[in-house]
Amino acid sequence: MSVDIAGGGLRVAVIGVGYLGRFHALIYSRMPEVELVGVLDADPERAHAVAAEAGCAVLPDIDAVLGWVDAVSVVVPTTAHLTAAEPFLSRGIHVLLEKPIAATRAEGAEIVRLAQAHGAILQIGHVERFNAGVMALARRIRSPLYLEAQRMGGFVERATDVDVVSDLMIHDIDIILSLVDAEIRHISAVGASILTEHVDIANARLEFANGAVANVVASRVSDQTTRRIRVFQPGMYLSLDFVKQTIDLAEPRLVDGAARPGITRERIQVDPIKPLDLELAEFARAIREGTPPLVDGRIGLKALEVALEVRDRIAESGVRS
Repeated sequence: MSVDIAGGGLRVAVIGVGYLGRFHALIYSRMPEVELVGVLDADPERAHAVAAEAGCAVLPDIDAVLGWVDAVSVVVPTTAHLTAAEPFLSRGIHVLLEKPIAATRAEGAEIVRLAQAHGAILQIGHVERFNAGVMALARRIRSPLYLEAQRMGGFVERATDVDVVSDLMIHDIDIILSLVDAEIRHISAVGASILTEHVDIANARLEFANGAVANVVASRVSDQTTRRIRVFQPGMYLSLDFVKQTIDLAEPRLVDGAARPGITRERIQVDPIKPLDLELAEFARAIREGTPPLVDGRIGLKALEVALEVRDRIAESGVRS
């Protein structure tokens, strides 16, 4: 179902205005084609503070939201995703649901089913897909053979309710799945609990049916921030630094009279963008055109399935603390 949003016709609300939901509300409030109808949060004081900042109303309950919106951003704890999204999806209201899609595969599959059954656009908030460096990297990828992703940083108190796989590694899992056009045939993984009762540092190896291999490391107990993905493919090596927004390329070049080619190296400085702004604009575009978003429910569910299998392999390894 598409919506004519010309002239500010798309009415949106944000469900959950904690750290990330607040940014959703502020971005919507600046979008010319969107009317931010209001926000809803379990904490009334927080809801009023964000509503005042974004210039919108505080909505008293879900029923009030249902009667006034075409679409919602749902930014609540992962365990509440199905409960929070179901009233909207079952009425054909479009939903941008923060990542991961759900806490379990069954709940994720039900969210996807609801969207399909009722003709609602469902976008999952894998915001790194809208990172300018990732988009520039993806345009240069062809038949990758080996990928190596590192996402490491310091401890953040607000993420202690989930493990590092669901919190951080799932970003790179989703990116890798988008770059490798093949099914996964084997996963191995190890991890350890350092500061919380959940896994805080993890390593996973993904082996694909076409022979490609990906090694993924995620840590939230490191003293330095490292966010990088390296890709080896026939005739080219690429390395994206998420922090510096640079892509380093290396590829062979013919050298007259030489026994073998030389190597050409290049560093590309990517023009930075605000990924969350672009993600919300993509949501509006998908609704306006009635077409699937870049990261739809099916894609979000696949990333969750792989992340859950990584967690299972970590549990089987016995190396947790």
